[in-house]
Amino acid sequence: MNKLVIITGASSGIGAATAQAFAAAGHPLLLIARRLEPMEALKLPNALCRAVDVLDSVGFKTAIDDAQAKFGPAEILVNNAGVMMNAPAAEGEAAQWDAMIDINIKGVLTGIRLVLNDMIARNSGTIVNIGSIAGVKTFGNHAVYCGTKFAVHAITETIREEVSSKNVRLITIAPGMVETDLVNHTTHDAAREGWWSYAKQIGGALKPADIAEAIVWSAKLPQSVCVREMVICPTKQEP
Repeated sequence: MNKLVIITGASSGIGAATAQAFAAAGHPLLLIARRLEPMEALKLPNALCRAVDVLDSVGFKTAIDDAQAKFGPAEILVNNAGVMMNAPAAEGEAAQWDAMIDINIKGVLTGIRLVLNDMIARNSGTIVNIGSIAGVKTFGNHAVYCGTKFAVHAITETIREEVSSKNVRLITIAPGMVETDLVNHTTHDAAREGWWSYAKQIGGALKPADIAEAIVWSAKLPQSVCVREMVICPTKQEP
């Protein structure tokens, strides 16, 4: 019987596509995002949707407890929630830096903390953290975003080493350019327009469903197999 999957940032983009993919594979779902209506509009079977900020550890835990009471233990967590607000460092806004650090790093840590001990106790579980190619190499105008994604990669690999003997997997999925609302969070016009211009130049960014397919594939492998890190980019994306 397929077990519970928790997905954060599930209201759009990669999160919504991942929810659809796991639902198609027959998994019950806990979908978490700040916006409730888009998650409910997906109309997925066996899906509990909760409007929770990933920084709200109390609300996050309550949602997990409710989902596990309904569907059983959470076997997979996909930490997908994130923001990207890019600009040259000299023009960066402190509030935007704080938001990226809080959501991209602390939000991931919150999700891990809420499920990890139970997975260790059950000797089974998978945590998929959505990193980025910006956590593998640096990009101009992305200093703080790159820093947060490098942190995600480091956190994931360190905890993987800590819990591998407990049969718990941690996986980093690192997308390159993907056509989502993420880039539109950027308020620096030149940085945002440069992203879309390059995407057009290479024939288009990836679709969220491309990343969702990789997430489901890596998570559905036998528990004895761990895809530690996967970088997925458009073929024509050079950097």
